[in-house]
Order: sequence, then C-alpha cells, then structure tokens
Amino acid sequence: MADRPTIKPWIEGIHAYTPGKSRSDDGRELVKLSANENPLGSSAAALEALAMAREGALYPDPDAFELREKLGEVHDVDPTRVVCAAGSGDLLGLAAQAFAGPGDEVLYVRYGFSLYDIIARRCGATPVEAPDADYGTDAAALLSLVNDKTRVVFLANPNNPTGSYMTADDVKALHAALPSDVLFVLDQAYAEYLTADEDDGGLALAAAHDNVLVTRTFSKIYGLAGERIGWATGAPHIVDALNRIRGPFNVTVTGQAAAIAALGDQGFVRLSREQNAAELARFTEAVAALGNHGLRPLPSRANFLLILFEGALAAEAAYNGLAERGYATRWLPGQGLPHGLRITIGTAEQMDEIAAALREMAETMQ
Repeated sequence: MADRPTIKPWIEGIHAYTPGKSRSDDGRELVKLSANENPLGSSAAALEALAMAREGALYPDPDAFELREKLGEVHDVDPTRVVCAAGSGDLLGLAAQAFAGPGDEVLYVRYGFSLYDIIARRCGATPVEAPDADYGTDAAALLSLVNDKTRVVFLANPNNPTGSYMTADDVKALHAALPSDVLFVLDQAYAEYLTADEDDGGLALAAAHDNVLVTRTFSKIYGLAGERIGWATGAPHIVDALNRIRGPFNVTVTGQAAAIAALGDQGFVRLSREQNAAELARFTEAVAALGNHGLRPLPSRANFLLILFEGALAAEAAYNGLAERGYATRWLPGQGLPHGLRITIGTAEQMDEIAAALREMAETMQ
C-alpha cells in the first residue's frame, strides 16, 4: 500500500505545456512574439466593455446566453449548438474527455498543436501521431492510422506551429473518410486570418454532421487572450456532452462582455487580418531571400511564420540572438523541431528589425 496519493500513470506521462516566453533567461522584458497574440491589442469596443463590466461580486451567466446569441448572429450558427469555455484549449480537452478514455486512441498530425498530446494523456487515452507531408497534414497517412480504437481526430486549420492549411475540399474529404463514430475536432483558432474564399467549411460540416466539433478562440485575432474565452459548435449531443463536464460559470463577466463587444467590431477584425497579411508577406519574402544561408520559411495562413534553419545558423542560435536584441520568439525542440523557430507577426518595425537581425546572424555564420 502506498504511503501517499499515487498519480495515475497516464498523468505521470504528461509533459506540462510550455507557453511562449516574455522574458529572457536573465529576466529582461522582451517584445513578445512567441505566443501569436495580436500586435494591435484589443478593439476599442472590447476595451470599453472590459472597463464597464465591474460586477465582480456576482457570478457570470453560466450559459453565456448573450454571447452565444451574438456568435450565432455573426457566424450564422444555431446558438443552442454553441458552448463557451475558458479558451478553446479548454474545449479541446473537454472533447477528448467526453469521447475518449483508457484503451482509446486520439489521433493528430505530426507538428500539430502540442496540447493535443497532453489532452489525450489527461483522459487516459493513447496519443497517436500521424506522419506529416513536408510539415503539413498528410490526410492519407492520418486515415491509415484510424482503427477501432480511434475515438477523436484533431486537426488544426490553419495549423500551429507550421501555419499549413487544408482547403475546404480536402477537409470535407478527410471527414467523409472517417468512421461516423469518430469525433472530428476542427481546431480553428486562426480561422479569422483566412479570407472568405479560404473558408475551410468547418462550420457547415459541424451543422450537417453528428461527429464534427469546431472550436474557436477570442485569444488570437480578437486580442483577448488575457480574458480566456473560447467557443465551439457541433451537433446537439456533442454540445450536451461538453456542457455536462465543463466548469460552472466558466466564462467571466468581463470575458463575456468583451467578447460580445469584440464580435460587434468586425472592422477591427478586418484591419487585423489585412495588416497581418501584409506583414506576413513582407516578412516571408525577407526570410526567403536568406535561402542561400539555409533559412526556409514555411507557407503560413496564420499570424506567425515558422522558419526552418537548415544551414550554418542554427535555430537555437537565432533564438538566443533575437533574445539578445530584445525579442521573444518560439524555439520548438520539444515539438520535434529543434531546427524551427516560430515568430509571431508583429508590427512593420518589429518585423523589419527581426529580418535584419536574422540576415546579420546568417551572414556572420558564413
């Protein structure tokens, strides 16, 4: 008999999630381009709502009714088929917890969101990683690993940390090939960075099928990462399952107020998307120009760029060099990418400074 509480073996196998840093190893405050936050911050409407929401002594609406109604209006989804939570990561975990457990498998693509492994292990399921196709999703490889133990398939689109993207036709085909008793979770944390003609059709799939859940967040383009607000939509029985196990009062008064206001300010969303697209294109071009030094930018449809370092300049050296120059970026050895550096798209000035620093470091190594 143990002399103290014993941790479950599947929990013991978890390596805690590592967030993007905002300080250097010596404690200096850095410009934070490591967590894919919006460099424009939050919309004025959201900030005003945050300032006015002062009912701290009262519990928030446990069902986030007004927020769900606004989500339904903006995204043309049925509010009764929407569930809200403390960030989309919370909803991803609830999905696995509701539909997978010991003896089951949770499937996702290599170089996918690092939280998927933790989520699978947390509910006692086995995480299964499918081979990639040049750092993107290989649908055939993913489907080849589906078996009678598979309960949940996660797909981030656009994907984090690679920025890769699957078209609506490809997403539809992948879903059609999955067994009907497998939950297909489409993680759309970066969906608002896509243009209307790039929509992957996930919301329509969730409305039409009994085994699709789409998750979204207010942490990225809406600039409300600090308020922890996410939402998901799917078939009634899926939403019911998540509501059964989510925390009570799980979205704060301020979070609900800010999210409703942010949804009403789609001009800010458009501005953020357009600025991101312009700076992402410029920065990608600047990095691609360093190809002769072994730097390779992967095509990205999100608000970050993953750079592979395949020459004399190593990703770790670039990571440290940028930190010395005042910038926090995301080095990814823990995700099988010791040669990769993910950099959030910031302001024009910031991206120009980083591009110049990378050029300087790369040329010094020659």
